[in-house]
Amino acid sequence: MTVTLADVAARAQVSPATVSRVLNGNYPVAATTRERVLRAVDELDYVLNGPASALAAATSDLVGILVNDIADPFFGIMAGAVQSEIGGPGGRAGGERLAVVCNTGGSPERELTYLTLLQRQRAAAVVLTGGAVEDPAHAAAMGAKLRRLGESGTRVVLCGRPPAPDTGAIALTFDNRGGGLRLTQHLLALGHRRIGYIAGPEERTTTRHRLEGHRAALSAHGITDDPHLTLHGPYDRRSGYDAALELLRRDPDLTAVVAANDTVALGACAALRDRGLRIPADVSVAGFDDLPFSMDAVPALTTVRLPLQTAGARAGRIAMGREDAPPGGIATVQGELMVRGSTGVPDPGRGGA
Repeated sequence: MTVTLADVAARAQVSPATVSRVLNGNYPVAATTRERVLRAVDELDYVLNGPASALAAATSDLVGILVNDIADPFFGIMAGAVQSEIGGPGGRAGGERLAVVCNTGGSPERELTYLTLLQRQRAAAVVLTGGAVEDPAHAAAMGAKLRRLGESGTRVVLCGRPPAPDTGAIALTFDNRGGGLRLTQHLLALGHRRIGYIAGPEERTTTRHRLEGHRAALSAHGITDDPHLTLHGPYDRRSGYDAALELLRRDPDLTAVVAANDTVALGACAALRDRGLRIPADVSVAGFDDLPFSMDAVPALTTVRLPLQTAGARAGRIAMGREDAPPGGIATVQGELMVRGSTGVPDPGRGGA
C-alpha cells in the first residue's frame, strides 16, 4: 500500500501543509515539529511521488558528516580530516563536494533526523563518527536507515564506530578495549592498586568498550573490580572535576585515576590540584585519545593515542571511492599508549604496592 503525504501528517499529528513545508524546506517550521514530521517520514518509509521518486536513486555532490559535538576536538579533528578528502577526481564541478557537518549533540533522535534529511538530499556519502548509542530500538532504526541510504546509492562509512551488520556500511572501528587494557596495565605495572575510573555516558559503546578493557586488566592481575570506584558522566571537564572529588571522598587513599578521555582527565587534574594533591607524586592521572592539548598539560598527560586524523582521512577517501573498503568492510584501528609525566610510581603511604 502506497504511503501518502496525508498518512505522514496523521502520524505526525500535523496538517498536510506542514508536512509539505518540512519536506520542501521553503517555510519556517518549529524544530520540534520538524523532527516529528521527519520521524513519521522515517517510520512510514515515505518517498516522494513520481519524478521526485525517480531522482532518489541519483546522488548529489553533498557529503554528510555526523558528529556528537563539533566543539570537542575528538570530533573536530575527524570531521576536518574527512572534509579534506572529499574533493578530487570523480566528483562533479571540478571534483569538489559540499561537506555538511551535522552536530547531533549526542541525541539519537537528531542522528536519525539528519540521516533522513541527507537521504532526501540524495547525499553522495555519509560519514558517522564516534560511538553508537546502545539502545535496541535506536539500533534497529539506525540499521533500517543505513540500509535505505545504501540502497539509494549513498556510500556510508562509520569512523570510530562499531560495525553495523547487514547494512552495507563500511566500518573503521577504534580498538577502545585494547587501549583501555594497555592503559590500566601500565598503571598496574607501576604498582597502583587503588585506581578510580571516570567513565563516559553509560549508553555509549565507546564508554563500555574502554571500561571493559580497564576491567580486563584488573582481572588479569587478580584484582576485583570495585564498582564503587567507577563513576559515569559526560565527556567534559566538569564531569572529570566533580567525579575526581567524589572518588577521593569514597577512597581518600586513591593512587590513580583513569579518565574516559583527555578532557575529562584535565578536569580530574584540576580537582586533585585544588585538593592540594600532586600529580603524579600523590595521584597519577591517565586519559584517552591524545588530543592536541595533552602534550601541553602540566604534567604532560599519559593517554592512549587514537589516529583521529589518519582514520578520518581514510574514511573520507573510502566515502569518495578513492580507496578500497577493507576486507569484509571492517577494519580495526589500533591505539598507542603514550606514557608521559602524569603517571608514576605510587606513594606507598597512599595504598601503593
